[in-house]
Amino acid sequence: MIRPIAWTDEGIVLLDQKALPQEERYVTCRTYGEVVDAIRDLTIRGAPAIGVAAAMGIALAMKDRTEEDPEGERSFFGEVCRAFAASRPTAVNLSWAIRRMTRRFEEETGGNPAGAVKALVREALSVFEEDIRINREIGRHGKALIPNGARILTHCNAGALATAGYGTALGVVRAARDEGKELHVYIDETRPVLQGARLTAWEMKKENIPATLITDGMAGSLMARGKVDLVIVGADRIAANGDAANKIGTYPLAVLARENGLPFYVAAPLSTFDPSLPDGSGIPIEERDPGEVRILCGRPVAPEGMDVWNPAFDVTPNRFITAIVTEAGVLRPPFEASIGACFTGPARR
Repeated sequence: MIRPIAWTDEGIVLLDQKALPQEERYVTCRTYGEVVDAIRDLTIRGAPAIGVAAAMGIALAMKDRTEEDPEGERSFFGEVCRAFAASRPTAVNLSWAIRRMTRRFEEETGGNPAGAVKALVREALSVFEEDIRINREIGRHGKALIPNGARILTHCNAGALATAGYGTALGVVRAARDEGKELHVYIDETRPVLQGARLTAWEMKKENIPATLITDGMAGSLMARGKVDLVIVGADRIAANGDAANKIGTYPLAVLARENGLPFYVAAPLSTFDPSLPDGSGIPIEERDPGEVRILCGRPVAPEGMDVWNPAFDVTPNRFITAIVTEAGVLRPPFEASIGACFTGPARR
C-alpha cells in the first residue's frame, strides 16, 4: 500500500511528491512550519491528504510546545491554525481538519497540558485512520459504476497519493480491479505541474493497472473515437448543490463527456463537501506561481516575462455530473436533496 504520510517519533514523514516519478524520496517535517511549507509547495497535495497533514501538523506544533500559560497556549494554537488555513484556500478538507482539531483542543482546554497534547495526537491519528476507511467505503460504493472491461478517463491524481493511502477516484478503480473486473485507465497529463503524468501514472504502474497517458488536449478526440466509457475524478470542494471544484481542466472534461454521452463521476469524502456554499460560485480558487506554466521540468517553455494566468482549480456545474460517490453511498441528482440528506440529523463530525 502506498503511504504518502506517517506520524513518527521523529516527526511527520511525507513522500515527496515533487520528486516523483524519478525518485521515491521521503522528507521528515519536525516543525509545524515545515508541514505548512510542504502543503504549500506540493510536497503533499490532494484535498484529503492536506486535511490529514494539517491535523498532524497541529498536533506536532502543540506536542513541541512548552508554554503552560492557558492564554499563551490558546494564542499559539490560533496562530498555528491560521498558518495552515492560509496554505491552500480551495481544499475544504483543510478547514474541516482545522475545525476538528480546534474542537478537540477546546474540549481539553483547562485540563492537564500533557493530556491535551495526547488528545490532539490521538485526534490526528484518527483523522488519518478514518481517511483510509472512508476511501475504502467510497471504493466499495463506486465499484458498481465500473462495468467489466471499462475504459476509464481520469484527471489529475485522486489516488493513494492524494489521501492517507487508498484514494477517492482511483480508490474506485482499485476496488473494481480487486473485484476481478478488467479495465483500462486513460490518464490526462494534467498541466501545468503534471499530476497525472507524474503521480497517477506512477500509481498505476505500482498497482499493475493497465493505463495509457495522454495530453490534456487529446481527451475529446479519445472520447469521439469511442475509446472512453466513463470519466471519474476527485474533488477539492463540493457546494451544497453539487457544483464541484477540482484540478484545472476538469470542467472541460465534463462538458466533453456530456457531448459524447458519457457518465461523469466525482468521488470524494463528505469532508470535501461545503454545505455552507449554496453553489460553486463561492468556492475560492487558488492562483499559483506563474512559473509553473512558464517552466516545464526545469526548462523554460515560454518567453521570459510572458504574462500567465494560473488558477489551480475550476468548478464543474452540477448539471454535468452524473453522480457523486461518497462513503455514505452514491449521490444522484437532484443533488440539493441527496447532499442535504447527508448533512441532516445529528451533527456530523
